[in-house]
Amino acid sequence: MIKKLSILSVFLLITSCSSYNSIDSFYNAHKNDNQVTAIRVPQFMLTMISEISPEMKAMVGNTKDLRYMQFPSTTTSRTQFLNQQMNGITGNSFIEIFRKNDELKRNVVSVRERKNLVKEILIYNNDNQTGSFLYFNGDFDPAKVREMAKNEQFTKFGDNIINQFGASTPGINSQNK
Repeated sequence: MIKKLSILSVFLLITSCSSYNSIDSFYNAHKNDNQVTAIRVPQFMLTMISEISPEMKAMVGNTKDLRYMQFPSTTTSRTQFLNQQMNGITGNSFIEIFRKNDELKRNVVSVRERKNLVKEILIYNNDNQTGSFLYFNGDFDPAKVREMAKNEQFTKFGDNIINQFGASTPGINSQNK
C-alpha cells in the first residue's frame, strides 16, 4: 500500500510541475485572465478565415485546430513569466525556425514536424506591453511555413483574426459603449 502511495505521489508531483508544457494547459490557465483576448476557432469557422487571402486559404485548408491569445505584459516580471512559459512549451519538442530577442521582447516561430510535414506551428510575440501567440495544428508544407514566417504573414494573420472575430463578436463592442 505504501509503495502504491509513493508511486502516486511521485506521479502527482511530476504532473503538477509540468503544468504549462502544452498549448492546452497554457490556454486554459490564462483564457480567463483580466484583459485577455482568447480565440479558439471551431472547425466550421475555419472556412471563413480561409477567405482572408489565397495564402491563408492554402494554410487554413489543412488546419484542424487554430487558437489565438493576446494578453497584457506590462511589467518586467510578467514578461519574464510569459517568456519562460512559452520556452517551456516549445522547449524540447518544437524546432525554432525564427527567433528575435531584444532584451525581454520576443518574436519566435516554432514548429513540430512529423516525417515530411509540419504538424504544429506556434508563433509567440511579446513587446513588453502585449504578448500573443498564434497556434496552428494540422498538416502543412514546410516550405510554405518558412516563407510565411520570413514574410511575417503569421503576425498579419493574428491581427486579421482579432479584426474578424473580435469586432464582430456580440457583446464585445456593446460593453465598451
